Amino acid sequence: MAYPLSILDLAQVVRGETTADSLRASVDMAQRAESWGYRRIWYAEHHNMPTIASSATAVLIGQVAAATSTIALGSGGVMLPNHAPLTIAEQFGTLASFHPGRIELGLGRAPGTDQQTMLAMRRDHTSADRFPQDVLELQGYLSGQSRVDGVAATPGKGTGVPLYILGSSLFGAHLAAALGLPYSFASHFAPAALHDAVRVYREEFTPSAQLDEPRVIAGVNVVAADTAAEAERIFHDARRRRVAALVGRGRARGRRFTDDELDALLESPAGAQVAGMTKYSAVGTADQVADYLDRFAVDADADELIVVSQAADRTAWLRTLELLAPLNARGVGRSRGVAA
Repeated sequence: MAYPLSILDLAQVVRGETTADSLRASVDMAQRAESWGYRRIWYAEHHNMPTIASSATAVLIGQVAAATSTIALGSGGVMLPNHAPLTIAEQFGTLASFHPGRIELGLGRAPGTDQQTMLAMRRDHTSADRFPQDVLELQGYLSGQSRVDGVAATPGKGTGVPLYILGSSLFGAHLAAALGLPYSFASHFAPAALHDAVRVYREEFTPSAQLDEPRVIAGVNVVAADTAAEAERIFHDARRRRVAALVGRGRARGRRFTDDELDALLESPAGAQVAGMTKYSAVGTADQVADYLDRFAVDADADELIVVSQAADRTAWLRTLELLAPLNARGVGRSRGVAA
């Protein structure tokens, strides 16, 4: 079996849109992706970011699930140290009760925001230290084997919502391997440790009740268009916006840059940082992107790829997914197979 592509939807709020527009667009995209044969869509938890509308991840998943019928939906991820494990078990247990077999729970330990917002969420600086214990506690609630005496998740108990560990470093690789869980690496924005993390995960993997053998999902940026020149234009615009956001965190916060200024920034150290973050990017026509994904899957030693777009143009993002949809029929990468 060749494995399919999945989607990471950042629920971007693009220029001229409201957050309501963005959320409706996510529902529309999911309906299209389902018809195009994509296996899953994940939504990432971010806070205090005016361009990302997926902060209430479970609520968004519920709305999308109600508007679709077969595609798997999950978090990519819930930042578990921001929450009590019991609360997440109840939320995702509720989703799984409404939509059995379709709900997944990817877990990360980063705050998904800045320091001030982290404090506003009542999270302290030691929260991440409890991440392994919190994962085990959450797993106990969902399996019906609670690790907390006298406490059960209702809904949640016995739903067996599958867990995934998300990471961009060796920490997540060690943990996913020790717990026998699938591992999703954020190579679409943090590529540096990809090869070492996947190697560690595969070498240390211990089978579990959820998973018999290691399973790696790798993130990759994609822009596909009808011509290579159009794809490159869209990608260049995305890099401009990213470097503007990066520089905008400092003294220039809130400043609007001209295109010439942004191009100059792309040649600066900040631009080099953006280039490093987007190292794994498939840009071009459908055939060119398919060829890149084939090679990337082998290079990353991945069982599955999850694609993400930074394109500000909603139509361009949908066109990318439409052009790549035939890959779900023929598969990309090696013939390793996909766990359910």
